[in-house]
Amino acid sequence: MALVCTTASVPDGEKLAYWRDALGRALVPMAVTARGDGPFSGRVSTDRLGWLRVSTVEADAQRTSRTAAHIARSAADYVAVAVQTAGTATLLQDGRRALVGESDLMVYDTARPYSLDCPRRFSALVVHMPRRAVGLPEEDLRRVTGTAVAGTDGLGALLASFLTTLTSSVPPCSPAVAARLASSAVDLFATLVNERTAGDGPPEEDPHHHLVPRIRDHIDRRLGDPELSPQSVAAAHHISVRYLHRLFEEEGVTVGRLIRRRRLEECARELSLRGPSAPTVSAVAQRWGFANPAHFSRVFRTAYGLSPREWRGAGARLPLAG
Repeated sequence: MALVCTTASVPDGEKLAYWRDALGRALVPMAVTARGDGPFSGRVSTDRLGWLRVSTVEADAQRTSRTAAHIARSAADYVAVAVQTAGTATLLQDGRRALVGESDLMVYDTARPYSLDCPRRFSALVVHMPRRAVGLPEEDLRRVTGTAVAGTDGLGALLASFLTTLTSSVPPCSPAVAARLASSAVDLFATLVNERTAGDGPPEEDPHHHLVPRIRDHIDRRLGDPELSPQSVAAAHHISVRYLHRLFEEEGVTVGRLIRRRRLEECARELSLRGPSAPTVSAVAQRWGFANPAHFSRVFRTAYGLSPREWRGAGARLPLAG
C-alpha cells in the first residue's frame, strides 16, 4: 500500500518540519530549505514495485541537500533516477552541475552528497534502485551521476516513459510480475548508462559480471537447502531469473546444473571418507540438499558412472562432475 504524506492539514508553523520528515521516510534523509515566504505546501506518495521504491513528489520551491552525516545514518544506498514532470531543477553532485527541465531525467547516487534546487513549484517522479540490483561498476555510475538526460528522444525517452507508466498505469500485480517489471526498469537504466559511457575510456567487461562470483558463493553456502533453485538465487540477488541465466551464458553451465554439480561434488567428497564415523549415503544426500534418495542415486550414477554405494566401496576419488 502506498504511503502518502501531505502538508495540507499540518499547522503552518510545522509544515516544513513535517515535510522534511516525510521526505526522509519516503525517499532518503536530507536537509530541506523552503525558498518561498508563505506557508509551505507539499505532497509525496511512495510505494514498492519489486525491489524498486517509486515515489511522486509535488511541492513548493525548495532546496534539498544530502550530506555525509545523513549518509552515515542510512542503512541502504540507492541509485536514483528522477523524471522532472513539472518545473525545473538544478542538481549538484560529484562536482557537476546539471540543469534539469520538464520531461528530463536526472541521475544521482544517495551514497554520496548531493543537492537539488527547485526554484519554483515542481513535480517529479523518483525511482530508487538498490545499488546491488543495478550492478554497474562504480566508475560507470560516477560518469552519469550528477547529470541530466533528455527525456524527449532515444533511450532517455524510453526510460522516462517506462518509469512514468510504472507509476501511473500499472495495476496491482503479483510479486513475480512486480519483480519482472523492476528488472526491466533496471535493465533499461543499465542500457542507458552503457550508451552514455561508451567511448569514455577503454572497453569494460560486462558490468554485471561481478555478480557471478557473488552468486557462486551464495550457491556454495546454501547447497544443503533443498529449496535452492534458480528462482531463489535470482530473488536473493534482486534480479530476474531470465537475467540470471544471461549472466551465466558465458560460464558454460546453467544455474540449475551448477547447483546440482556442486552438490554432487560435495557428496562424492564425503562418500570417499573411510572409517567407522563415515556418514551413511542417505545422510550425505540429505546434508547436500537431495531430499529424494532415488533421485540422488540416479543423478550420481549419471555424473560418475557408479552408484553412491559403489563409489564408496571403490574408494573413488573426486573427478569433475558434468
